[in-house]
Amino acid sequence: MEPFDSFWEAPDDIEKGYSKFRRFYRCNYLRLLPAERAARILVVSCGPGYFVDLLTREGYTNVLGIDSSPPKVRYARDRGLNCRVETAFEFLEQNIEPYDVIFCEQELNHLTKDEILEFLALCRAKLRPGGTLLVHGLNGANPITGSEALAQNFDHYNTFTEYTMRQMLEYTRFEQIRVFPLNLYVFYTNPLNYVLILMSALYTLFFRISFVLYGKKNRIFTKKIGAVCRRPLADPA
Repeated sequence: MEPFDSFWEAPDDIEKGYSKFRRFYRCNYLRLLPAERAARILVVSCGPGYFVDLLTREGYTNVLGIDSSPPKVRYARDRGLNCRVETAFEFLEQNIEPYDVIFCEQELNHLTKDEILEFLALCRAKLRPGGTLLVHGLNGANPITGSEALAQNFDHYNTFTEYTMRQMLEYTRFEQIRVFPLNLYVFYTNPLNYVLILMSALYTLFFRISFVLYGKKNRIFTKKIGAVCRRPLADPA
């Protein structure tokens, strides 16, 4: 059901989205990428190329974005970004040369559990040993947005928690797994940004205390969560 890409909740003004997402990606993901600017990076479900745009601006020279939505890829290509119309499973299956980094932001929420495991196994097989996988998920532990996140798209099959994100990556034989909150409040020139950061911190404290009262250990309550992990160096396949 990969045409989910056409339902991606992008900004109404796609052009303005480049500057907004650039700040989001720089704050949340850029520090996790290799310093080597020639690293081979694949961006799965790239949309109009927001992350590809940031990587290109940061000097990465070997970046490819793929997406199954031709209109979004056309928008990226019109900006000179290296993006192609491809479906993720078929593209990964046919790929020969391994990647240093595979980044997927919009994939996991739109796959069944069996498809998730197949997709992650494909990613591991197409990374070089020691290569990095970056994934994203909607946080089902957030008491305010968790249920809505599952229902907001017809083709949202899953939400995740810190535990289940780690669980599926361990099951598909990744290592050095780190799950982290994704910060939405990255517009530091706007004073309202700091008010929202404070409110978010208070919500998190309240949620964590409430979960402890019910015997739960959840620590991450942001709307979205990310994870970074590596293919083992000794992994033969």
